[in-house]
Amino acid sequence: MSHQSNLIADNIEQYLHEHENKDLLRFITCGSVDDGKSTLIGRLLHDSKMIFDDQLAAITQASKTSGTTGEEVDLALLVDGLQSEREQGITIDVAYRFFSTDKRKFIIADTPGHEQYTRNMATGASTASLAIILIDARYGVQTQTRRHSFIADLLGIQHLVIAVNKMDLVDYDQARFDEIVADYRRFAEQLSARDLRFVPMSALKGDNVVNPSDAMRWYRVEGQPGPPLLALLESVEISRDRNLTDLRLPVQYVNRPNLDFRGYAGTLAAGVLRPTQAIKVLPSGKTSTVERIVTWDGDLDAAWPGQAVTVTLADEVDISRGDWLVAEDAEVSLASAFDADIVWMHEEALSPGRQVDIRLAGRSVAGQVSAIHYQIDVNSLERHEVERLELNAIARCRVALTAEVPLDNYALSPGTGSFIVIDRLTNVTVGAGMIRAVAEEETAPAGEVDWSGFEVELNALVRKYFPHWEAKDVRELLGRGP
Repeated sequence: MSHQSNLIADNIEQYLHEHENKDLLRFITCGSVDDGKSTLIGRLLHDSKMIFDDQLAAITQASKTSGTTGEEVDLALLVDGLQSEREQGITIDVAYRFFSTDKRKFIIADTPGHEQYTRNMATGASTASLAIILIDARYGVQTQTRRHSFIADLLGIQHLVIAVNKMDLVDYDQARFDEIVADYRRFAEQLSARDLRFVPMSALKGDNVVNPSDAMRWYRVEGQPGPPLLALLESVEISRDRNLTDLRLPVQYVNRPNLDFRGYAGTLAAGVLRPTQAIKVLPSGKTSTVERIVTWDGDLDAAWPGQAVTVTLADEVDISRGDWLVAEDAEVSLASAFDADIVWMHEEALSPGRQVDIRLAGRSVAGQVSAIHYQIDVNSLERHEVERLELNAIARCRVALTAEVPLDNYALSPGTGSFIVIDRLTNVTVGAGMIRAVAEEETAPAGEVDWSGFEVELNALVRKYFPHWEAKDVRELLGRGP
């Protein structure tokens, strides 16, 4: 099934040790509908020998009823597992798959191409370090190509691989590939991604996916034969993407198993943490020194971003869930308002003034979106003034909280600079955001409810649980008047 290694038979313990210590790359595939995202992932899994025999037999059988590739096995069925996906031949939900090679481990997120599933694509991109943007060689750069490229850039993905797929349908024409590259580069001038690669390929035929293509010998990079897609994924440098300078440890849990131990558990969001390091607790400002860094496998001499650890301190300090541990001399803003880019993920539009809960780095704070500065047209990147945000819209907004909290710019530390928006009535996640700047002092009114913002949800809940009631009856019951 898996990629073969002689160590599996000769020295399984050494193989497992080497496998455990490979670095991990999380990436997404995105692009317009029918560009071949699911087929590409299926080809990666198939050609890297990461498919069980019974899986291959199952999709071979399913290809006869649900496939879209004629007599060939439809490898897209490996990730398009929902019945509705197979019936329509599209991706709807985000599908995650794992595979590995001798050099690196990978987690792939296959994201939908349809505009109505933009929120699903943003969810998959939120943890990725690299994005593969697929382009159908017949149609070139499309609206969804630009949309997904912009969202990936908005979420801080620094590495974009532009995979020009279905080259077999244009007779592997180099001129067509060069035309698409030039077109995309013109659009990419508006993006901030620093690493841009282009690969001509055919996911269906396997050209330049795992193995080099004999049909595209003209594909060269800096005078050398161009690497296939998998070689790029194995070699892309992602270690420099992490912020190792600014220490950020949001506390997720206070671990108190007995009278002799009190630890503060969380996942290190940025920086490097070491014993004896002087730290400061936010928002209280109390200081102390790291005594131990505890894990299941024993104490660590250092913790790195992404590691889940429990920290003990030399002093008794009042620390709760949602507090941050930062370097003692760190300058972190404490504020109750900020500007952020928000991706709206709910069918009911967002209107300014609506009361919501903001969940930020383990802390939940009541607040509101007090203003919408502008909405971004993800197709042209132009800015428009709007009064409300519809489903899948992206806008720069002002968020006001009821209390001061520590805030980070998303570009500095994505783990502490991102947040989700929770509807206070239904407890549903309705949006996700990235902090761009701390705003001037502004505090959301505490305890006040904007009933106009709840009108649709309130009526829906009343119809469901109290069919003989009306919304005004609930208002009167709660003392809000008719």
